[in-house]
Amino acid sequence: MIVTIDGPAGAGKSTVARRLAQRLGFEILDTGAMYRAVTWAALDANIDPANAAAVARLTDSLDIQLRNESVLVNRRDVSREIREPRVSSEVSSVADHPAVRQRLVELQRRIAASGNFVCEGRDQGTVAFPDAKVKIFLTASVGQRSQRRWQELRDAGYPHSLEEIERQQTERDRRDEVRPVGALRRATNAIDFNTDHLTINEVVTELEKIVRRQMMSDDK
Repeated sequence: MIVTIDGPAGAGKSTVARRLAQRLGFEILDTGAMYRAVTWAALDANIDPANAAAVARLTDSLDIQLRNESVLVNRRDVSREIREPRVSSEVSSVADHPAVRQRLVELQRRIAASGNFVCEGRDQGTVAFPDAKVKIFLTASVGQRSQRRWQELRDAGYPHSLEEIERQQTERDRRDEVRPVGALRRATNAIDFNTDHLTINEVVTELEKIVRRQMMSDDK
């Protein structure tokens, strides 16, 4: 069974997807981490992230593995490195390259074919898994998402002003909605779920109910 969770940056997709997968006994597929892994690898190899051909060639040479909370690139654990601000500032450019997206979507489908997965990203319900049994479109206000990102960066030792984070968040939303490939779109049969004023536990509990209702329906 595939459950997709799409939505804008900072809506809480990664945390919610991970906890939901734990509740359900499913595995987690953090597709955003894959794009970050490619971006980190490009920067580490001194490749311009905007160079589509070079990044595509690099992607073909990478062995990207997701193991629980860890992200490995060619057997190196880069879980912390892919969350650095320099990666965050370039990942959108990498995600715009059609060849990169094609390879990573193929990888996502191969991984998810092996079991029950909660897959989170920006195009999971529309492109990667259009036949997913349950599709969630997770949203939150710009203010809420910026506050969460600011707290995440501060906790990781990368202090930024809240105003700058909100400006970046607004620009990221604009780019994600108009990008030529992998644009942020709500699947027509997705369930909208706004996380404003809800705790992570409350969000996960409600989504678990939605998924389990579908599972019970499938068993009939």
